[in-house]
Amino acid sequence: MAELVGSCIPDSRDPTGNIKLTYEEEENKQIPFLDTLLVRREDGSVKLLVYRKKSHTDRNLNFSSHHPLNHKLPVIRTQLERCYSIVTEEDDRKKVEEHVAKALNKSGYPPWTIDRVKQDIVEKSLKDEAKNAKNT
Repeated sequence: MAELVGSCIPDSRDPTGNIKLTYEEEENKQIPFLDTLLVRREDGSVKLLVYRKKSHTDRNLNFSSHHPLNHKLPVIRTQLERCYSIVTEEDDRKKVEEHVAKALNKSGYPPWTIDRVKQDIVEKSLKDEAKNAKNT
């Protein structure tokens, strides 16, 4: 596998020889790929989860910092949209939402901020659906 991936990047693109390609082996029917964890089920199908390295600290921009609110809300939005776009099963999605809320709470984010961003995401999704329905 490594040779196949390595063959896709000619040596001329990395004259320094500093680019090292790595890959993960499947372990316990799971394999991390970018920010996704692929989990193989017994029937051979795959479910997707959000992947965080073991060294991930769940630290975020602190809510009590002197940054404006329009810098803080995207911290929430990014994590929630990542959850909604990657996680394939509703039960897993709820667990990730709870994890995100707990991590944000540790960084001082009040519950209303998370609720507001969730509402914004839902409203945007509904607008997009209506726009797509109108265009078809």
